[in-house]
Amino acid sequence: MSHALLSGNVDFVNTGTGNLLLLWDRTKGGVKGVVASSAGPLHFISRNPKIKTLKDIGPDDKIAVPTVKVSTQAILLQMAAAEMFGPDQWAKFDPNTVQLSHPDAVMALSNPAHEVANHFAAPPFQFIELKTVPGAHIVIDSATIIGGPLSQGQFFATTKFADANPKVIQAVRDASKEAQDFIRSNTKESVDIYKEVTGDKASAADLLEWLGQPGMMEYNLQPQGTMKFAQHMHKVGILKTLPASWKDYYLPVAHDLAGS
Repeated sequence: MSHALLSGNVDFVNTGTGNLLLLWDRTKGGVKGVVASSAGPLHFISRNPKIKTLKDIGPDDKIAVPTVKVSTQAILLQMAAAEMFGPDQWAKFDPNTVQLSHPDAVMALSNPAHEVANHFAAPPFQFIELKTVPGAHIVIDSATIIGGPLSQGQFFATTKFADANPKVIQAVRDASKEAQDFIRSNTKESVDIYKEVTGDKASAADLLEWLGQPGMMEYNLQPQGTMKFAQHMHKVGILKTLPASWKDYYLPVAHDLAGS
């Protein structure tokens, strides 16, 4: 997605906070956020009964993350390690991480013989694992690590495109607000639309149950928890520039929001 955005093959992408910050930093402000879309919790799932907390992770315990070192999940593990073991130990879990897509990680946890028994997941995959994988349990979640909600998805675009298309940027904000309001007020219908568009085989009942879990209805325009993320990424050298505020890496269309 990042390559497609920078090459001009797409005008918007929607993905995690880490990716937005990396592109903002690498392009010296040439990529910025439009609005956030969701801040649902990410759960660290393990099928290993010996792993009750992150302190139980041994050198041979593999942890599936979407991208090693720079994905939201990988950076959350770094933040947790720094908190648990000291600031200089932020990379303690990096050698444990392996790159797997969320669907592949579900398949790994579902196979008792697979070496990957841990997955720092995202909805709905964490709920699928908890429901279908024997012994699957939550070790920790993103809200515990960061102290509150963390935006998991946000729209971002190049500033070149945004400057040339202010009406489109405003339309994305307006459409995002309309969609978020619709999800909150018409949750059952939203699930039906989601199933129709994606072909997801999960039952509507399961999807509604998952949306009812704590923190799952965090559909808001404002970025949440992103400055804590940025501060960590700068501290460990991933970001060259430390933003003074979340507004540094978001377009003016979002600056009236109560972001963090």
